[in-house]
Formats: sequence, structure tokens, C-alpha cells
Amino acid sequence: MIGFDRLNPMQQKAVLKTEGPVLVLAGAGSGKTGALTVRIAHLIENGVKPWNILAITFTNKAAKEMRERVNGLIGDKDQDIWVSTFHSTCVRILRRDIDKIDYSRDFSIYDTDDQEKMMKEVFKRLNFSIMDKTFSIKMALAEISKQKEELVSWEDYEKKTDKDIRKVRFAKAYRIYQKLLKENNALDFDDLIYKTVQLFRTNPDVLEYYQDKFKYIMVDEYQDTNTSQYELVRMLSEKYKNICVVGDDDQSIYGWRGANIRNILEFEKDFQNTEVIKLEQNYRSTKTILDAANSVIHNNTKRKDKTLWTENDKGSIIHVKKADNEYDEARFVADKINELAVKGERKYKDFAVLYRANAQSRALEDCFVKKSIPYRLFGGVRFYERKEIKDILSYLKVIANPADTIALKRIINVPKRGLGEASIDKVEVFASENNISLYEAMSHIDEITDLKTRAKKFKEFYEVMKSIEEDAENLSVPELIDSVITKTGYVQILEDEGTDEALARIENIDEFVSKASEYEKNADEPSLRGFLEDIALVADIDNYNEDDDCVSLMTMHSAKGLEFPYVFIVGMEEGMFPSYRVMMYGTNDDMEEERRLCYVGITRAKEELFLVHAKSRMQHGITQYNAISRFLKEIPMELVEMPIKAQSSEVSDYIRKSEMKIKPTFTRPTPYGGLSGIQKKPVSNSMPSPKNVTLEYEVGDKVRAPKYGIGTVKSITPGGADFEVEVSFGDKGVKKFMAGLSKLKKVSE
Repeated sequence: MIGFDRLNPMQQKAVLKTEGPVLVLAGAGSGKTGALTVRIAHLIENGVKPWNILAITFTNKAAKEMRERVNGLIGDKDQDIWVSTFHSTCVRILRRDIDKIDYSRDFSIYDTDDQEKMMKEVFKRLNFSIMDKTFSIKMALAEISKQKEELVSWEDYEKKTDKDIRKVRFAKAYRIYQKLLKENNALDFDDLIYKTVQLFRTNPDVLEYYQDKFKYIMVDEYQDTNTSQYELVRMLSEKYKNICVVGDDDQSIYGWRGANIRNILEFEKDFQNTEVIKLEQNYRSTKTILDAANSVIHNNTKRKDKTLWTENDKGSIIHVKKADNEYDEARFVADKINELAVKGERKYKDFAVLYRANAQSRALEDCFVKKSIPYRLFGGVRFYERKEIKDILSYLKVIANPADTIALKRIINVPKRGLGEASIDKVEVFASENNISLYEAMSHIDEITDLKTRAKKFKEFYEVMKSIEEDAENLSVPELIDSVITKTGYVQILEDEGTDEALARIENIDEFVSKASEYEKNADEPSLRGFLEDIALVADIDNYNEDDDCVSLMTMHSAKGLEFPYVFIVGMEEGMFPSYRVMMYGTNDDMEEERRLCYVGITRAKEELFLVHAKSRMQHGITQYNAISRFLKEIPMELVEMPIKAQSSEVSDYIRKSEMKIKPTFTRPTPYGGLSGIQKKPVSNSMPSPKNVTLEYEVGDKVRAPKYGIGTVKSITPGGADFEVEVSFGDKGVKKFMAGLSKLKKVSE
């Protein structure tokens, strides 16, 4: 068997066990992708038809890598295998059968921006204020997303509101939101899986078709699945039960967006007669880095028993740097990268800087620019979310799905045509009264007498759209984009503007055409609909190109699945990592997820790991003095290089001063203690009180704030060198203050 001999004994076991449910616990850097691809090749070599295999991943990048590896093993036989993400898999199913649940097959897929525009319309119809910070558009979308992930329809959600005012409002928003999606023949991201499960539940014949098609199912990164993804996999595998899931509970870091760690922890309960195979040999990191990762993750209690090991060299000691503040932290990182790069030892692409929150990138970016270090920032504005790209995409969306009113309203006056909201509202009213789409209403524009001279402008726009629609039947996608920008005059207006910003936008449009050409070249059956799907399902990390010679700046969440010779983790402080929110308001499960995130960050490093913490840093406009992170203290002392000038006699005092007391549900390991001899002890329920701040008020007192007037103190929480005070100001909402810097004054009743 091709590639089989290169696998270790446990990987080989995972390849050969093809029948029945299999759980492969694959530690970080354990070569799971290699084992999975050889497993697919083995199935085909033993007579399984390629079209009977479904392999599901979480990113397009991972799917592409797997397909390329399979192709390298078996050649063109891989063409009929479905190797794709959950969402791409569901789109293919829905394009074939969504008409059975009363949608049209040419549905649009709405991104976050489209969803927010839709929810704005929902708020308008329900007379909800978009200025209400206690019930915002983002909150409503987040709640609806959560319900869809749990497979809860708006009807079922409405039944369980229990007259809770907030839930009643969510239920109303959910109902109207789904109604508008249906009217626009559109699905949001969560709908792709939710509607596929609905399709299977209501059409047993469709489910059986796909069960017979996918007799062998493999799911990568299973620890990241949510309830709807779990149910989709369960239904598809129910008939033949040849389900192989691969994952690592120690890398389950997406609970905040719906991932349910129980799916992997209780897999054996859900699928009887499961065989569990552990991949614990790591091929990525040095022994020192793995020892550090193991020592941190072993402090978690809810996990499968496993320990990573490697035959790699011991490697360098782990470097710890104590910086004065975030700018000193950034300077240290930049100088160390330049030092190694200038020596010629490394290229910039060999370095990654990881952090807990996106906001931490600012100081790093400033410093990198000053020191001329090329970098790539992940998590910023995605290419496809830039205005000019969204505009061109909206033209294409309307051509593909004329019922897409959100896309149509975006471009109906772009470039400017003198069509204001008042005129568009009149056409919308006509469309609603005649039960037709906004686009179709423009073909009856002469019947809307209120428009007067504006009718001509609508006609001109409609004629342009019909002309582009005709082009779509004969042109390739890149040619169609050229048709859009030519017939609408979009680029010409930018050229006439002539500013640097306008020229940059033209460059982005040129890049968009290049991406369309790349799609056309690589797609099996290129089409406008396929191109739009490709864009809708792309993630920021899919654009990571390991050949670009620049430093990668990203959150630890974004770094999952990647590896770098040199890794810097910055902000290793209590309140930064673990985050303040988890420390103050989280459960023990939340803290364990933070620790898993640290484990993920550490195991991105192949050769050298730098852990950096700052004595102080500016947070929310206030200088904070945070203790060093508990995760840093969970690493054995013998693996760690102490801060410069720290003598052995000073170590315990250095750590003692950094101690921070936390909730009793958490535990504190011995400082820089190893796995052996760790004694976990419960700790006090309160943090040390700030020494230099005196309060003249307490919870329940009335206080006056210069900007907001009189409010009631809801909570007072110690936060390092100061107190955080929450005050309710009635209709103005709840505001947070740092006591030492605020001008809160107690007022008598």
C-alpha cells in the first residue's frame, strides 16, 4: 500500500480499521492528515468506490491539502471523493434538493454584513431601537445563530420564552429574520447545516440516498463540532455505521461559538462498539516544547488520557521575557526577529506572533512598521469585505439570484444614479402589494406613477442589469466581472476620482478579477454560482500562504492547524491570558478551554518558543498591572529561561509577588512546577484589594457621574491596581468605570 510503510504502528492501525465506528485521538503534530489520506487510499485499493467516501474538514485549506495528498497517492481516482468542509458539503446537498423544503436552488448565501443589513430591517419592522445597547443587532444575530446550531426553530424557540421579555424580543426577531431570508431566497451560514438536517428529517428518501452514497465517512477536527454538525454526521452514518472521527479534545477551543466538547468525550457512548486509537507521537516540536505543553494541559480534568512524545531533539530551553509594557514587549519581539533574520539564519515567514485578542496586534504592528519588518495580519478586514469588492459581488449575486433584495439594494445607487431611499421605498411598496420581488418590480416601473422623473433612472439601471444578465449566459466569470465594471462605469468613476484611495480600490478590483481567473482555472465545472459559493465559504486563514516571506500576526484561535519554527506568545498575564472575562465571570469549563488554547499556542512551535509578559499595559485607556499568567507558572522551572537578571534566589519572590487569587473553582499549581508533585489547593474567593484606592460608596449606593447623571452601583470588583465599578443609569444602560480614575461621587437618597 502506497505510503503505509511510512506510518507508525498506531497510524497504521487507524488506516486498517475501516469497518464500524472509530475514534482517532490525534495529538498536535501527530501526522493525522497523513494517516487519513492513506486510509482513503486503502479503502479504494480494497474495492470501495470513490463516490462512496465522504471526508469532512473544517477549513478549505485543510480540504485542499487532503485532496492533493490523496491525489498524490492514487491519482485521478480521487475525483469522485467528496473532500470538503461541513458547509461546502451541505451547499452541494442543498443545491440538489433544497426545493423539497420550498426554497429555490439558486439561493444566496449571506455573510455577516448581509445578515446585519437584514436584521436592521427586522428591527425597523418591529420598532426595535438600533441604539439600544441592551438589545443590539449583534446580540439578536448571536442568539439566532446559537439556536440554529442547537437545531431550534423559531417556532420552538417562541414556545420556550416563558414570557421573559428579552426572549420574547429574540423570538420576534428570529421569526421575522427567517421570513425575510425566505423572501430573499437566501440562507445564512448557520442555515447551511440547519436546513440540511431539516431536509433529511422531512425527506427520508433524500437521507437514504446520501446514506447509500456515503458508506464510509471521515470527519477531521471532530472536537470542534457543534450540535447541528454532530446530528448531520450521525444521520448520514446511521445506516452503515462506518464512521471514523479524528480529533483532539485538548485542542477544543471553540466553545464560545458553539463547539461541544462532549461530542468527542462521549463518542463511545453515542456510537456503540467504537474502537479508540491514540496518535501520541509528535513529529513537529522539540522534546522541551512538548514537555511544556503536556505540563500545562495535564492541569485540566475533563480530557482523554494521553501524553504527547517525540523522537525529535530536546531543543532549546523555552525563553521567558518580562517586558515593562506592551511597547517594550513589541520591541523585544521585533528586535529578536530582526536579529535572527539579519543573521541569515531565518526568513521572516519562519516567525509567528500569537496573542489572545485582536486588539493586542496594534503595538506590534506599529513597531514592525518602524523597524521595516514585513508582516501579515490575520483577523483584519477580509479582502471580500472591502467596499469595492462587496459592490461588485452584489452585482453578481443579483444576476445569480434576482430575489436577493439585500444585494440589490446595496448596488441600486452604486455608482450614484440619483435613486434615493424614498424612491426605492415606493418601488418596494409596489413589490409587496403585488407579491413580487424588488427586481421584478422594476420591470413594471411605469405602473408606479409616484416616481415621476425617477422612473427613467430605474429603467436605465434595470436595462444595465438585463444586459449583464445576458452576458452571464456566455461569458466566463472574469469576463463577467469586466462586463459589470464596464457597463456600470464603476472603475471609470474611481479613475476620474484619482485619489490614492481610489487607485487602491482599482488595484483590489484587479486582484478580484485575478482571483476569478484562478477559480476558473481550478474548478472542475466553473460557473457564476460556484464562484459565489467559493467566496462565501472562504475563511481568513484559507488565504494563509506559507511561501509569503512575512511574519504572521494572529490570535491563537486563528493559528490552530498551523506550525512555525519560531513562535512568540505575547500577553502572558492574568486578565490577558486567561482573559479577564473568563477569570471574573467564567466557569471551570471556561478556564479549561483557556488552558486548551494555551496548549494550542505552545504546540504551534517547532523549534523555539518565546513567552512574553508585561509588567504593565494599557487596557481600555487605563494602565493595568497584571500578574504573570497561571499557564506560564504551570511549566516546569527546568524547561524555562527566567527573565534576564533574575537570580535563583529571586525566583520565588518574583512569582510570589505575581500571585493572584481567584475563584475557588480554579486551582493554583506550584510555581513553575512539573507534572510530578503538583499539589492543587483551593484558593480564596477574592482578589487582593487595590492598596491605593479608597471608595466612599458601596454596592446599592447612588452615585453621580459627570456624563451620565445619577445611577446605582451594581458591582465593585478588584482589578489589579484599581476597582472596576458597574453602575446602572436606567435608560442609559449599565456603564463600567475604574474607580481611581473616575469622578464618581456618592449622593444622598
